[in-house]
Amino acid sequence: QVQLVESGGGLVQPGDSLRLSCAASGSTPDGYPIGWFRQAPGKEREGVSCISPSGGSTYYADSVKGRFTISRDNVKNTVYLQMNSLKLEDTAVYYCAAGRSCASIRYSHFDYWGQGTQVTVSS
Repeated sequence: QVQLVESGGGLVQPGDSLRLSCAASGSTPDGYPIGWFRQAPGKEREGVSCISPSGGSTYYADSVKGRFTISRDNVKNTVYLQMNSLKLEDTAVYYCAAGRSCASIRYSHFDYWGQGTQVTVSS
């Protein structure tokens, strides 16, 4: 099993940046693809980004491509999501998850979830 804890959320203005962190512990966390998902009120959970176990492959939803960057430090067992040029529509609870595949950043491919961190973009 893998335990995941997100941090770094907050209240920012449009155009600002935030970096989210996902600290992993448990059974070989560096062996899992790690994904970031978000869920806004009244909406389904959306796959945002994913990174392969080695960090060599990264995936992004079209809505964040060019603005968000995912990375991982397998020594620290931490995955980061650098979010730049934030928009009002990026407001959501952000979750990280460990799973079996980054393909299509699909919710059903992920087995272990953190508790989430709130990101609010407001003017």
